[in-house]
Amino acid sequence: MNQTLSSLSVAQLRRAIAIREKIEALEKELASIQGLSPAPVPAPSKKAAKKRTMSPEARAKIAASQKAVWAKRKGKKTTSAKPAPKAPAKPVSQPKRKLSAAGRKRLSALAKARWAAAHAAGKTSL
Repeated sequence: MNQTLSSLSVAQLRRAIAIREKIEALEKELASIQGLSPAPVPAPSKKAAKKRTMSPEARAKIAASQKAVWAKRKGKKTTSAKPAPKAPAKPVSQPKRKLSAAGRKRLSALAKARWAAAHAAGKTSL
């Protein structure tokens, strides 16, 4: 007697609904005889459970504390746990730093020396 609803015929489903309604009516009648309020039957809700949201104050508090943690790791000092004021609509970007030819040549020489030492030691990676 372990059938799924999809395997039942329409007539069988209607009969099952009629029996369910009779059971609910009898339960209500029994509850009224006993002087109890009938047990509420949970109706299947089509609406999904409401998604939890966080208040803007809570978000700001969490963001401020996380920024303090990051600043502590980087060795910077924080002024307070209050959230910083909103940034301007268009942030000012710093110009991209460029490496001079002499600097590039110096870094290349250092890298080549490092690799030469590694190869001499028999390493295949640094």
